[in-house]
Amino acid sequence: MTAQTHTIATGTGATGTGIAERNTTNRKGRDNVMIEDQEALDLAADWADISQGLKKDLGPQLHTQWIKPIQLGSFCKETGTLDLFLPTEFSANWVADRFADRLSLAWKIARSEVRQVRITVHPRRRSLPELRIGGETAVQPRLASHMTAQMAGSPMMSDTALSGLDPSLTFAEFVSGSANVLALNAAQRMAAIETPQFSPLYLKGSTGQGKTHLLHAIGHAFAANKPGARIFYCSAERFMIEFVQAMRSNEMIEFKSRLRGFDMLLVDDIQFIIGKASTQEEFLHTIDALMSAGKRLVVAADRAPQALDGVEQRLLSRLSMGLVADIQPADIELRRKILEHRLVRFGSTQVPSDVIEFLARTINRNVRELVGGLNKLIAYAQLTGQPVSLQLAEEQLTDILSANRRRITIDEIQRTVCQFYRVDRTEMASKRRARAVVRPRQVAMYLAKVLTPRSYPEIGRKFGGRDHSTVIHAVRLIEELRTRDADMDGDVRTLLRQLED
Repeated sequence: MTAQTHTIATGTGATGTGIAERNTTNRKGRDNVMIEDQEALDLAADWADISQGLKKDLGPQLHTQWIKPIQLGSFCKETGTLDLFLPTEFSANWVADRFADRLSLAWKIARSEVRQVRITVHPRRRSLPELRIGGETAVQPRLASHMTAQMAGSPMMSDTALSGLDPSLTFAEFVSGSANVLALNAAQRMAAIETPQFSPLYLKGSTGQGKTHLLHAIGHAFAANKPGARIFYCSAERFMIEFVQAMRSNEMIEFKSRLRGFDMLLVDDIQFIIGKASTQEEFLHTIDALMSAGKRLVVAADRAPQALDGVEQRLLSRLSMGLVADIQPADIELRRKILEHRLVRFGSTQVPSDVIEFLARTINRNVRELVGGLNKLIAYAQLTGQPVSLQLAEEQLTDILSANRRRITIDEIQRTVCQFYRVDRTEMASKRRARAVVRPRQVAMYLAKVLTPRSYPEIGRKFGGRDHSTVIHAVRLIEELRTRDADMDGDVRTLLRQLED
């Protein structure tokens, strides 16, 4: 034994070298695993901090429903991409639509190497086996336990699914204006105790104009006005998924009885039900059953019933038989009101009036982008300790602003200002210092900064090669004058309307 042991230990050098190499490889492997484990722990720690911050901002209910289910995925150092996983396609789309900017900003602040956040469905959850008709059920909170007990054990309604309507989407939080007053009044009538004169209510509006907000608000108000009422909110996509699952599991009778047992049915994004013949048929029968029983139905879509391609004529007829309430794009006054209303939520954070005016005029495609832009700006300011300013808004909202901006040129601004103040166009580049010339020139510089993406030096070159400090002085002066001179503020508002119409 001794000789054999000696031979193994001192025989050929190759054997010893091989063992040493294997040991080195094993140590490197263990080191790599330890590094990966530590990185995973660091990511988890950062996510815990970010999640707690979002809980404070969003409230416990929204956090529990949408943020808490997020699972950390892999982080690619080469691309700076961090994957965040959610269990279903619906929840991934919902979170990406409403919280993508906030999540991305929080991660960039926590880890500078994170350049983008990708929100997708967890690879092992794409089959959506857990979806049930209660996935988006909205019931009065005090009835939740009763309904849970009543439906416990049924595969069509799980006790964990009764999460309630979004508590922030109420009539009190809905800002009205000429663009949406008809839809708001109709929604309030639908939620009242008295039987509405029209049914169903069809809310029509482009993306981000408040349709979903009104659907949730109707549910809240109806539950308050009629204690014990059973309310069901879902998207058309969810309706189709539940319908297909019920067919596959031979549970159509249970599906129909539970769906038609609700006192109010709220269906969002009805345009996505197009082209599904069997689903349309079932939805048609559900509408008929609810209407004949005196129940209430509210649907929302991004187009009129007649513009829903691929929808059976009988279903179009049912959807059109009530009131079609149009929600128009928010005008400038409504956008201002919405921003001012949202500011109340942010407490002591100061947002200058010129920033509100800038956001209201620049982000004009839809209300969701407008509110999202304000949220992102304030979140960044709070997390970094910087004051909210016009410059910060331009720096941090580049993508949103560029998508919304109509390409207004400095030449167009100069021409409009000269016509308004009745001065010659050549005065914009002249060296004259007369007040009747200087003030219009300063107003034009201010408007050029507010309405175009041009830098201070670029603007200065368009005004006779002036230095960038001259433009900065003009912008700050007009901002100050607007706060204490009603005539100047009126002039600027008029010019803004003329340029943006």
